[in-house]
Amino acid sequence: MVDIEHVVLLDEEGRPIGTAPKSSVHGTDTALHLAFSCHVMNDDGQVLVTRRALSKKTWPGIWSNSFCGHPKPAEPVIAAVHRRAEHELGITLTDLELALPLFRYRAVDASGIVEHEVCPVYTARTSDELTLNPLEVVDAQWVDPADLAASIDSTPWAFSPWLVLQSQQLHIFDAGRLPQRRAS
Repeated sequence: MVDIEHVVLLDEEGRPIGTAPKSSVHGTDTALHLAFSCHVMNDDGQVLVTRRALSKKTWPGIWSNSFCGHPKPAEPVIAAVHRRAEHELGITLTDLELALPLFRYRAVDASGIVEHEVCPVYTARTSDELTLNPLEVVDAQWVDPADLAASIDSTPWAFSPWLVLQSQQLHIFDAGRLPQRRAS
């Protein structure tokens, strides 16, 4: 039996109102739903950007933040972040912090597919080697946050719209203001 992935549907105030199969909500009239984004940094102060798999329904092949996902119904968002880090990148996370709790966006890709999400944004660290899941990610690169910010500023069309919007609000893109690694 195939396990069908569901997402949490939200009303305009961001309150849960039900669930729907993930495959049914990403179309030309996408319902508002719950998601998350995560920006992962390494011990050298670099941030991980990934290129979405070419088979992805939305923004295939585009460079984006480290990873994104959708919490399952009744799954805490933090648990979903850890689950997707392992699933997409084969990594465990440390120093997970909620950076933009109210981030929300709606964007339409070139094929007409709409993303419409309330999408809390997290930052985290890892010292693990990446093991990319080819169904999710076709390439990954550790980059200097200031270099990434400059690239986003000069070529925003080359990145996912949520990365562009998040980069305008997150301080991880300011090289002098990277979060300090916590003592263990």
